[in-house]
Amino acid sequence: MKTYKAKWMMYTKKADFDGIAERFGMSPVTARILRNRDLMEEEEIGRFLRADLSEMYDPFLMKDVKKATDILNVKINENKKIRIIGDYDADGVCASVILYKGLTSLGASADTDVPDRMTDGYGLNIRLVDAAKADGIDTIITCDNGIAACEAAEHAKQLGMTLIITDHHEPQDETPEADAVIDPKQKDCGYPFKELCGAGVAYKLMTAMGVNAELLRQLLKFAAFATICDIVKLQDENRIIAKNGLRLINEDEAVLSGKDTPGYNKGLRALIENTGLLNKKIRSYETGFILGPCVNAGGRLGSAKTGIELFLEEDTGRCTELARELTDHNTERKSITETATGRACEIIEKECEDDVIVAYMPDCHEAVAGIVAGRIKDRFHRPAFVLTNAKDGTLKGSGRSIDEYNMFEELKKCEDLLIRYGGHKKAAGLSIEKDKLKEFSDRINDNASLTQEDLTKKIWIDVPMYADYPTEKFIEELSALEPFGEGNKKPIFADKGLTVEDVRLLGENQNVLKMMMRTPRGKKTEAVKFINDRSVKLPQKGDSIRITYYPEINEFGGFKRIQLKVDDFEFET
Repeated sequence: MKTYKAKWMMYTKKADFDGIAERFGMSPVTARILRNRDLMEEEEIGRFLRADLSEMYDPFLMKDVKKATDILNVKINENKKIRIIGDYDADGVCASVILYKGLTSLGASADTDVPDRMTDGYGLNIRLVDAAKADGIDTIITCDNGIAACEAAEHAKQLGMTLIITDHHEPQDETPEADAVIDPKQKDCGYPFKELCGAGVAYKLMTAMGVNAELLRQLLKFAAFATICDIVKLQDENRIIAKNGLRLINEDEAVLSGKDTPGYNKGLRALIENTGLLNKKIRSYETGFILGPCVNAGGRLGSAKTGIELFLEEDTGRCTELARELTDHNTERKSITETATGRACEIIEKECEDDVIVAYMPDCHEAVAGIVAGRIKDRFHRPAFVLTNAKDGTLKGSGRSIDEYNMFEELKKCEDLLIRYGGHKKAAGLSIEKDKLKEFSDRINDNASLTQEDLTKKIWIDVPMYADYPTEKFIEELSALEPFGEGNKKPIFADKGLTVEDVRLLGENQNVLKMMMRTPRGKKTEAVKFINDRSVKLPQKGDSIRITYYPEINEFGGFKRIQLKVDDFEFET
């Protein structure tokens, strides 16, 4: 597999940085970062920095929200049984929790169900509909799924059931026949912001239902949790949800104080404690890379119902048990993922030259296919699909994509080969007959128009800045731009002419490179880098390097020191 060296790119967008800095009380460096995020007008910069809940959009602007609220109010008044059917990932879990807590607070007779990843696959299906009917359910409301469930929707209607779909995935050519279909990505939906996650859509529906302000405050934490974990763009309304929800998590879950507060969620608190995050600030990293994977692991190796139960449970002891179960699943998941990723990368390195990687891994655990696809995508900077054997004799798998490739649209061009598929630009799932795998791989590559430029990773540098320039005050100023993630990347700075004076490998897996460097100005600075690719040549004492980095404050043993988190490095001659 031929790969291309990462290309360092410098933003060159122009603006009155000094003027912006003066108006908003920030440094010109931070003003430049805002401009690099395409924030230029004073009003949009102010909205970005405020991230105020009062600036959320009216939920009734979303297609069928009024229709859904009317239906649900009637069902609640008639005491009809309502079943919430979510997805088996963190977004689906959080969306289910939001709908359950919101509807039951209004007097609804409601319960939840989730498809089994291994036996049901993704989304609403006929078995789930039949199970609901057998349990006397009158109304099904989906969350984080349903926009592609035409067959199941038709079956529900034939059984005389009411069906409300809430989703955020890309609609396909046919929309399910439901009593209400809420998905901001529908072409005829006039909602101003299209990038909500499934839990975000559920939160907007509960807002429209008139759930009380204190409960909405609690539900916002789960909307934020899902928004970060589902890697949707942290812009516009998503930024408001994520920033305010994280603030509430840090306040209510008593993360920093360790004391119980009236608004804390016992399950979320137990998960935070069990993952070693108590007394640490919960940011997007802790949510997306520590807490979220534990919730996801329930749906991968156990049941997503564990996550739902955890966030609804009121018994502290039971919460501790459930949190431990999820973290144990995640530990197992990480081991399975590392083994599968190593095997896949070794094969691809030797045998694959395609621009779109289609990896058939018969022994790969179906539940980690998407994670492995993501690791392959990161390693080779190519769109990647990982497919494995399903119990019914077909192949099932997941894909992850680079920015330059719309995975959902490319799958659509191959839909005649697929049993089912769904997703969005950056991630997708699919099922296919085994004998069509070769044709699928050939066609998905023949259709691809990726260039060498597309297949070259770009590292966008916000500002060239001396490695010894950052101060605690400057780092605190940068924190106003959080949360970082998709659509609001963590700023990247760059410096050159750094001399390595000491280098060590740390961590249980020896995958953390720690360096002490001397800058051209004669000052020492400390840096760390996580090593994901063991084939990369590492800096040694005496080497001269240039780096891209982000400055952080490392707190340990009661002391604070500035540490650079290195994204990339290159040797200088």
